[in-house]
Amino acid sequence: MPIAQPTPGKLLLSPGDHTLVMIDFQSQMAFATKSIDPVLLRSNAALVAQSAQGFGVSTILTTVAEKSFSGPMFEEITSAFPGQAMFDRTSMNTWEDAAVIARVNEIGKGRIVLAGLWTSVCIVAPALSAIDQGFEVFVIADACGDITEEAHERAMQRMAQAGAQPMTSLQYLLELQRDWARAETYETTTGIARRLGGAYGLGITYAQTMFGASEGH
Repeated sequence: MPIAQPTPGKLLLSPGDHTLVMIDFQSQMAFATKSIDPVLLRSNAALVAQSAQGFGVSTILTTVAEKSFSGPMFEEITSAFPGQAMFDRTSMNTWEDAAVIARVNEIGKGRIVLAGLWTSVCIVAPALSAIDQGFEVFVIADACGDITEEAHERAMQRMAQAGAQPMTSLQYLLELQRDWARAETYETTTGIARRLGGAYGLGITYAQTMFGASEGH
């Protein structure tokens, strides 16, 4: 019989064990995205970006044909990483871009977390490619979108069947925090949740304002 220990499982993400890759959050890609409301998509993308910035997660931002066709990356994302270099590609598959892969290798993390547009093309391709090369892959499902709900769902199924682990944007934030006793990131986590965490964030605001309450107390 296994012995339970008060320690986190190895499958959980920690801020220092992965690279977040945010892919093609651009106007041209968003125009045709129908599997998720664009306002919610932008909010979730901002939540992921601010979570990564707040916890010091190694992050790669990449676009496709930014100047010639697809437009700039969402300001909600770039504002979280002021001055950070943007990798612009010609390849739909981020994993086939030599500059991006050089940065992945420079960072040197064995786990890759993906978010972006569209799920069935620009997320599936790097996910399957990274898995094939021995990386552990996570996909933030509600910070991805596609031209139809079915396109998104079939893409998520395909990646999960290959070994990718699906998660959500709020789950990503809370998994990085994981313990409300971590005072150094408590305000970062609850601040992001208040701004971008939907009804959960409203609940935090209400509890703090009305009762002076806080998570974990």
